[in-house]
Amino acid sequence: MPFQNRKSMPRAGCGRATSYIVQHNEYKELSMPHFAAGVVRFQKEVFPKMQALFQKLSLGQSPEALFITCSDSRIQTEVLTQTDPGELFICRNAGNIVPPYTNHVGAMTASIEFAIGALKVPHIVVCGHTECGAMKGAVQEGALDSLPHMKEWLSYSKAAVDIVAALGDGKTDAEKMMMLLEQNVVLQLQHLKTHPTVATSLALGELQLHGWVYDIATGEVHAYDEEQDTFIAVSERYAESIERLST
Repeated sequence: MPFQNRKSMPRAGCGRATSYIVQHNEYKELSMPHFAAGVVRFQKEVFPKMQALFQKLSLGQSPEALFITCSDSRIQTEVLTQTDPGELFICRNAGNIVPPYTNHVGAMTASIEFAIGALKVPHIVVCGHTECGAMKGAVQEGALDSLPHMKEWLSYSKAAVDIVAALGDGKTDAEKMMMLLEQNVVLQLQHLKTHPTVATSLALGELQLHGWVYDIATGEVHAYDEEQDTFIAVSERYAESIERLST
């Protein structure tokens, strides 16, 4: 509220204050937001059906994967992976970025350390997505000048931007953006390997890394195949595992 409005606000008298509230939009009572209504619906309709699962989860967690993805509101991890509560340990940030390991304390570093060192998750997924605003900002010169923290954060994607600049000649803008999305995921997988808990678990054969790119418009997910050094459909990348699960 601007300072000058504070001076004119009534200091005493309930009726006068109520009148002021009615007349000024910044004081009017807001209707319940959709997401809050969803909590009520969850408590009344969803929780009772899943109460046994939540009772089990109240005793601890043993997730199958650390799932690192973008903060973008269009990415719904449980919908995308068809998982239940307790199956994924999720970290989200702009651009699905993993800073290389340093002694500097950071949220991503601490979360990775906890997921691997304490929870012993056997898989880490780095999942990018189409129409990523962070990646668009990373390649548009000057686009992030008014967002200094975002600009600094996206420096962790610079190598991917440089690779696209070097290899993208002759490609369309859409092809360059897809290349950037993929190269950024590969880069973050490389950054993961600098984290001691990750490096140790990989050396012991206790951890697998996965790189994905999700297409919002089509629902397609492509996974990185390290042997072929390319992204292929999830159904192809994990064909053997899918077949074992179906038998």
